[in-house]
Amino acid sequence: MEKSQNTRTVYEGWRVYLHPRVVGMLFLGFSAGLPLLLVGGTFTAWLRDLGVELAAIGFLSWVGMAHSIKVLWAPIVDRAPLPVLTRIFGRRRSWMLAAQASIGISLLGMAVTDPTKQLWLVAVWAVVAAFGSATQDVAIDAYRVEAVAKHRQAAMAATYVTGYRIAILTAGAGALHMAAVGGWSIAYGAMGLFMGVGIATTLIIREPDVAINARTAEMEENVVRYLAETGDKGLKKRITAWFIGAVICPFADFFGRYGKASMAILLFVALFRISDIFMGVMANPFYLDLGFSKEQIANVAAAFGLAMTLFGAALGGILVARFGIAPMLIFTAFMAPATNLTFAWLATIGPEIYGLVLAIIADNVTGGMAISVFIAYLSSLTNTAYTATQYALFSSLMTLPGQFAGGFTGLLAEHTGWAGFFLITAAIGIPAIVLAVLLVRIAHPDFTRRPGMDD
Repeated sequence: MEKSQNTRTVYEGWRVYLHPRVVGMLFLGFSAGLPLLLVGGTFTAWLRDLGVELAAIGFLSWVGMAHSIKVLWAPIVDRAPLPVLTRIFGRRRSWMLAAQASIGISLLGMAVTDPTKQLWLVAVWAVVAAFGSATQDVAIDAYRVEAVAKHRQAAMAATYVTGYRIAILTAGAGALHMAAVGGWSIAYGAMGLFMGVGIATTLIIREPDVAINARTAEMEENVVRYLAETGDKGLKKRITAWFIGAVICPFADFFGRYGKASMAILLFVALFRISDIFMGVMANPFYLDLGFSKEQIANVAAAFGLAMTLFGAALGGILVARFGIAPMLIFTAFMAPATNLTFAWLATIGPEIYGLVLAIIADNVTGGMAISVFIAYLSSLTNTAYTATQYALFSSLMTLPGQFAGGFTGLLAEHTGWAGFFLITAAIGIPAIVLAVLLVRIAHPDFTRRPGMDD
C-alpha cells in the first residue's frame, strides 16, 4: 500500500510536465534562447573569421545591451496594442509574434549581407534582432506568468530553461559547425528559419485569460477620475493617460500590495542569485589554475554540468508543484551558496576528477532548482494587469548586482586564494537566506499553503 502511494506521488509530481502550456514553454524557451548568441558570441566569431577589425567588433558587441534595458519599453509591450495583430491574436501573442518575425527576418538579412562590404547593414540587422529578442523575452515572460496557476510556474520555468539551453547549443556549437561546413550565410540562414519554431508555437497556443482584481480595478478607476478632472485635452491627455496606466500604475500596484515589505522583497530579488553569479565568473579560470585540462572542463563542467542543471530545473518544478513555493524558496536560498563550499573543498584536494564531478553535481543541480523556484517566486509577485512591466523590473534587478560585483572577483581571488574566494562567495549568500525566511513568514503567508494538483 505504501509503495503504491509513493508511486502515485511520483506520478503526480511528473504529471505537471504533461500540461499543454508547460509543454509549449519548451518551444518558446527555444525561441527565446536562439537569438542570444547570434548577436553575441557567435556574431563576434563570424565577424572575426571574416577579418573584421577588433575595434569594430567591440563596438558591435553593444547590441547585446538591449536585454539589459528592456524594462524601458516593457510598459509598451504591456499596454500598447499592435494594429491588426492584437485584435486577432491577443495582447501577449501579438507581441510575441511580431518580435519572432522581426528576429527571423533580421537573421535572414544578416545571412545575405557581407560584413566585409556592408558592415553598417549587418549592424542594423543585428540591432533589430537584439531588440526583437529582448521584446520577445518581455512578452514570453508575461505569457508564462499569466498562462498557469502559481504551483505550475516552476514547471513552466523548467521547460523554458530546457528549451533555452538547447537553443544556446544550437546557436553556439551548432552554428559554428554549420559555418565550418557550409559558410556563415548558411549558418545564419538556418538560424533564421529555426525561428519558425517560436512562430508556430505562438500560433498554436491560446492567449491566457487575465482577470483584473478589485484593487487594480479601483486604482484604474482613480486614474480615470483624475484625468477627467484635469484640464488636459486631446493628445496631451491621451499621453498622460497612457503614461500613468503603463508606467506609474505597475509600480504603484507593487508597492501598494506589499507596503513596507516592498523594499525587502526587491532587496531579496537583487541578492538571491548574487552568490552563484559572483562565483560563476571565476569558475573556468579556477578549473584551469587547479590543473584540469580543457577537455575535462568541457566534458564535466560544460556538458555534464548542463545535464545536471536541466535535471535540477525539472526537479525544482516537481517539488514546487507538490509542496509549494515557500519551503523550496528557503531551501534553494540556503543551498545555492552552501554548494559553493564544494569548490572550496575541491581547491584543497587538487585536480581530482571525482572532486570536480561531485562539485558540479552539487552546484548545478541546486542551481537548476534555484532557477525554477525563483522564477516561480518572481511570477507570483506580479499582477496580471501589469505582468510585462513588473516582471521585466524583477528580472533586470535579479542579475544586475551580481554582474556588477562580478567585475571584482579576479581581484578577490588573487588576494584570498581559491579556497578563501569560495568561502567568501558562500558567505555572500547569507543575507538572501535570512530574507527568504523573513519574507515567507511576513510578506507571503499564503505561500505556506500546499498547492492542489487538480486546479
